[in-house]
Amino acid sequence: MFNTLKTLYRDNPREGRLFAFIALGFLAIYFIPAGTGRFDNAVLEAIYLTNWYAREHVILCLLPAFVIAGAMAVYISQGSVMRYLGPDASRPVALGVASVSGTLLAVCSCTVLPLFGGIYKRGAGLGPAIAFLYSGPAINIIAIVVTSKVLGAEIGIARGVGAIVFAIVIGLIMHVIYRREESERALNSKRGFGAADDDKPLSITVGFFALMIGVLVFANWASVPDSPAWMAIYQAKWIITALLAAAFGGLLIWQWHWSIRQIATLAAIVVLAAVIFPQHPQLAFAIGVIGLMMIALSRSEDREWVTQSWDFTKQILPLLVMGVFIAGLLLGRPGHEGLIPNEWVEAAVGDNSLTSTALASVLGAFMYFSTLTEIPIVEALMGAGMGKGPALALLLAGPALSLPNMLVIRTVIGTQKTLVYCALVIVMATLSGFVYGNYQ
Repeated sequence: MFNTLKTLYRDNPREGRLFAFIALGFLAIYFIPAGTGRFDNAVLEAIYLTNWYAREHVILCLLPAFVIAGAMAVYISQGSVMRYLGPDASRPVALGVASVSGTLLAVCSCTVLPLFGGIYKRGAGLGPAIAFLYSGPAINIIAIVVTSKVLGAEIGIARGVGAIVFAIVIGLIMHVIYRREESERALNSKRGFGAADDDKPLSITVGFFALMIGVLVFANWASVPDSPAWMAIYQAKWIITALLAAAFGGLLIWQWHWSIRQIATLAAIVVLAAVIFPQHPQLAFAIGVIGLMMIALSRSEDREWVTQSWDFTKQILPLLVMGVFIAGLLLGRPGHEGLIPNEWVEAAVGDNSLTSTALASVLGAFMYFSTLTEIPIVEALMGAGMGKGPALALLLAGPALSLPNMLVIRTVIGTQKTLVYCALVIVMATLSGFVYGNYQ
């Protein structure tokens, strides 16, 4: 009988895989522990986390990130990408530029993904692209400052130094491991798409992306009550965002020759939405972004911008939502439990041993942290007995990785490279945390 099944599978592998998928799905549903308190609560936590993610991150973070990534694929000179970030570029220059570029964003592990996909698709080498991917969420200046204030200057400095070193070292290791494959890729990455490489002067292109990134950064400016200067910017963040958006619209009229009437009409609708619904700034923001894409879609010379942005959206967004749901199911929201009890986590990371530090790195890698939320979580865990070594390991691995992040990275660079990257982050976070926790 077993041989008969093997023969059937060999003759019809596609049908065999489909049958296995259906059978496993049925068994999972049949034996699901519905009705038990922990499982039902975990499902609610997954729904709550996904709902929170949709409300707080999709419109303000991902929507502009998709638009920027699409613009990268169309308007950035591929020659410039290859010169500064390509596989054949100088390693110090490429890794330095990638790390600094990522640092300026101060975004979470999910928002950085479309931008990472954009520069990698445009021809950036694997090493610089990975350095950018890690540095965006990990080397967040304000997060390091807040870490120092809340958890102590010692761990804040250790986090800052560790994150900078990680971005460069992990990018360099990835480049070395896949240097032959990257060299072959470089030979096949000479063609651009969309606009011509030298269509706009460098200063105009820099201004174009700086204004969009400024809108992304200030629209997501977080509240940090311990910093008066930071809070002053937070109070004015929508005014700053509106000014940057107005400057961006002016640039489109001046250099891209967009219709003044169309831009003015869109601006009026956005302002009207902001006045009528001041408690829902996401509505005005979404109208602005969608309206921008609709105008671009009506212009044959800019339609590719919309196409590329949509390609990133349909590739990334479903995986992110699925990943956030699974992360919520397993670990719950900050301060709440999923299927894995909090007591297990606290007991597992309660000292500075190598095992505790490694577990903290792994847990941090699979949990989802939005910008700055990792700090109160680590503070609570340290209050429950977490060692300093595991705390540092979680701070180094957590913001840069998450389950949704891993699912998307795999679609950009493949399963093997994703596993190597995640393993490097976890191993380096573990070793750094262990050394810090035992030899400080």
